[in-house]
Amino acid sequence: MPTRFRHAALIGKYQAQGSRSVLDELAQFLVRQGLEVTLERATALNTGLTDYPALPTAELGRQCDLAVVVGGDGTMLHIARELARYNVPLAGVNQGRLGFITDIPVSETAEVLAPMIAGDYEEEHRSMFEGAVERDGEVIYEGYALNDVVVSRGAASSMVELKISVDDQFVANLRADGLIIASPTGSTAYALSAGGPILHPAIAGWSMVPIAPHTLSNRPIVLPDAGCVSVEIVAGRDASVNFDMQSLASLLHGDRITVRRSEHRVRFLHPRGWSYYATLRRKLHWNEGVVG
Repeated sequence: MPTRFRHAALIGKYQAQGSRSVLDELAQFLVRQGLEVTLERATALNTGLTDYPALPTAELGRQCDLAVVVGGDGTMLHIARELARYNVPLAGVNQGRLGFITDIPVSETAEVLAPMIAGDYEEEHRSMFEGAVERDGEVIYEGYALNDVVVSRGAASSMVELKISVDDQFVANLRADGLIIASPTGSTAYALSAGGPILHPAIAGWSMVPIAPHTLSNRPIVLPDAGCVSVEIVAGRDASVNFDMQSLASLLHGDRITVRRSEHRVRFLHPRGWSYYATLRRKLHWNEGVVG
């Protein structure tokens, strides 16, 4: 059941113009609502906000019962991956552009957040990926992703050739500019621009979307999220893999990327009456031309 919060972590996109004043005003508002406020350490250091305690992300996860994230979806993706293991709910204030997962307008922060802090909110859970890169039988890289895992060709090279398996069952050889494995959250990101389907967040599935495939019959496919996807680099120079914004470049032939569902899920809080379909209409302009 929704409960009132007591200790808020405040995280901001400190590189954005005007972020210091926005964060300062928000911190003061949270204090007036009766919350203890602690800033994420990098946010505090880069904005010069010294009136509040500052802690690294892991400590915020252990001590806070709410995280308020100010910025765009990139800021939210970063902190969501870090806080998911601590089961801390996140509320996103949109200071970016699109804002699929930071859905509180910065101009309406106080009006929208006040009832949420008091316990009047809607909550949803989003699945994440966890994955690894294996080379000669050893794990050389591990990462988490909320949006997608992307295997791409090198910037100066031709197509990459990939061998794709699901649960040790061979699926396809793919020659393309790359491959996107997207969660429902990430289905409205890079995967959408590459022609993939939009997945509702309640669907327990992933979309696997080729990027500019050589063979046009290589189409996106929706997979259950209970299995393990394996992608082997067969050919192509300087291929890379990207877990959201975390990248490992210069993959070698024979390297294998494995992707599975993480045991951790991200908790998002929304204002009462929030609708995923309304978000799609607003962000993708699906209601343009409709009268009334």
